[in-house]
Amino acid sequence: GKPVSPEQFKKISSETLTEDTLTVIYSGLFSLLRRAIRLPLTSLKPEMFKEDMNELQIPAEFQEDIASVVFGARRPRIENEILDSRPRLPKLDQLKWRVDVAISTSVLNRVLEPTILMEMKLSNGKIHSFEVPVSQFHQLRYNVAYVLKEMEDLEKKSILKIQD
Repeated sequence: GKPVSPEQFKKISSETLTEDTLTVIYSGLFSLLRRAIRLPLTSLKPEMFKEDMNELQIPAEFQEDIASVVFGARRPRIENEILDSRPRLPKLDQLKWRVDVAISTSVLNRVLEPTILMEMKLSNGKIHSFEVPVSQFHQLRYNVAYVLKEMEDLEKKSILKIQD
């Protein structure tokens, strides 16, 4: 979970392990652990994982330590750290809308034509306001209702139900 500083690399490197060699080892180990932790424990078996490490020519003295990270008590904490540190888009916290009818405007064809003013408040605190024609608002309503109906239909299918 914590980044490795260049000073730590220099401290570990010696005459037999150069900084470049250590960088290759670190990046390979990081890639191996990242891919192993992405897999659910039901599909990744310890025996298969050890066979894979043998194929990668990882010395046997390190295999037990690596396997303990993937299958041991630290795994839930690592998974939680991965979930907490991943990049995300802000979520919609609030959506307000109102109908607006312009009585006087510089554009003559928009006089007395209703529009929908929408205001979105996001989880990062930003507020976005925009104007939508009534026809586009109805299209948005229809598409949201359609997606909700499709989700409901999917939930009714027996393949997605949890079996006891």
